[in-house]
Amino acid sequence: MMTQLMAALSALAGTLVSLPALAQAPADRPDYWHYGWDWGWGHMIFGSLMMILFWGGIIVVVVLAVRRFGSGPSHGTPPATSRNKALDILQERFARGEIDKDEFEERKRHLSD
Repeated sequence: MMTQLMAALSALAGTLVSLPALAQAPADRPDYWHYGWDWGWGHMIFGSLMMILFWGGIIVVVVLAVRRFGSGPSHGTPPATSRNKALDILQERFARGEIDKDEFEERKRHLSD
């Protein structure tokens, strides 16, 4: 127990001793900002490219999410053919009593041909 306490205190002391070095202003360390043409234009081009790739990736993810999870009655299902629509309408008319069974069967037979 005492060994662990001593180890923790020495780690804390080591951290506290290095804090003044981190608190120096950039003016105290002229190499901090890498003044001059040390780095060249390569880093500016790389940064711009990374920014374009990042935002482009975000936009692509949003577009794909909207397409995938978008709402709509026929989303994700194949469009119905005209024959299926006609049969659906025929069944609805029969269910409402607008046509009788004989007419329903005859029209259904015509649709299936």
